[in-house]
Amino acid sequence: MAWKTMDVQEQRVRFVVEATQGARPFGALCAAYEISRPTGYLWLQRYREQGVGGIAERSRKPHYSPRRTGDELERQVAEMRRRYPDWGARKLKVLLAREGVELPRNTIHRILLRHDLVGKPDRHPQARQRFERGQPNELWQMDFKGPKGWPQAVGPLSVLDDHSRYLIALADNGSTQGAPVRERLEEAFERCGVPEAMLMDHGSPWWSTPAPSGQTRLSVWLMRQGIRLHWSGVRHPQTQGKVERFHGSLQRALERRGLPSENRQAWLDAYRWEHNHVRPHEALAMQTPATRWRPSARRYDPDPPRWEYAEGAWVLKVDCQGKLDLEGRKWKISRALAGEWVQVVPVEERRMVFYCTTLMRELDPGTQRATIVARWIPDSPPNEKLCVGTRHVFSERVRIPVFPACA
Repeated sequence: MAWKTMDVQEQRVRFVVEATQGARPFGALCAAYEISRPTGYLWLQRYREQGVGGIAERSRKPHYSPRRTGDELERQVAEMRRRYPDWGARKLKVLLAREGVELPRNTIHRILLRHDLVGKPDRHPQARQRFERGQPNELWQMDFKGPKGWPQAVGPLSVLDDHSRYLIALADNGSTQGAPVRERLEEAFERCGVPEAMLMDHGSPWWSTPAPSGQTRLSVWLMRQGIRLHWSGVRHPQTQGKVERFHGSLQRALERRGLPSENRQAWLDAYRWEHNHVRPHEALAMQTPATRWRPSARRYDPDPPRWEYAEGAWVLKVDCQGKLDLEGRKWKISRALAGEWVQVVPVEERRMVFYCTTLMRELDPGTQRATIVARWIPDSPPNEKLCVGTRHVFSERVRIPVFPACA
């Protein structure tokens, strides 16, 4: 599968694993990942110094801006904003021009931001570069709509295909409890098959803030289905832009059409059919989601067998307390994984711990630190995929570090 269908951070994880194993020449490895050798060495250096967190996407903002507007001009812009606090950069640009100061609108806006003169109601961030998965069912986005316009404390549960915008499920659950959500997902898996990955926020019931690892029974159940899980950035709803955009459309429909007092699920079912088969989408060249979507070839197994990692993988069992006995120390992994088998992938002095295909923890025996990997997809990522586990037979506790290749 092409690299552009992977998550950028997962690509870097896989790169550093292969680079440290030395299975092929470094130049050939960089060429396979479509990066330069200096970039490859930079990823390795950052990983060795900081671990997984060091190879995350970084801001490209320069440390020094020689063409930055002078202090006197910045002071003049800030004073004018304080004089007209309800005026934005476009209007201030006209006033400044009357005084002989010619500044671009974007420059004025950045000055206001630097001086903390733009409040939350005035912030309208531009949409970042659009991204989508290359095929249906590569990624589903899942979230609850907010309670606005809904007669319950929790709005409907929405599951949306990232590639086609096809609405997989729209359910009147009435709560964020795990059991009803699992029932809705089982129905969706029976109808539509199982996706390769799912993206959620750090909310109940797929994430538990009090739990050290954040994992819940629901998230472990999803991983057992072979679904790779991603969590969006905290307070970054743009990571789940498609499902958030859908919730905006649903909100407008509720306001303008009204919601019946009874049988709300029938209303949601009709709206789901309209969204998938009738409503044209600008992002799809005015096609409907149904024309871009197809069921997943991965069928749902209500009672999946124990996940089997690649042959020769280093596999250990999590104890009843959610800890892993590794190299003379008990490491906290997750109580939700008690009794489950995980794969340990050595990367130089560190150890990556995967459950099925999801990276759970990065362990550093040298510093005795364990890092929770709680987020993979940045706000506007290129798309990439990481293959870790496969359905091959494995030998228990075989300490042969192998990083399985993608098929």
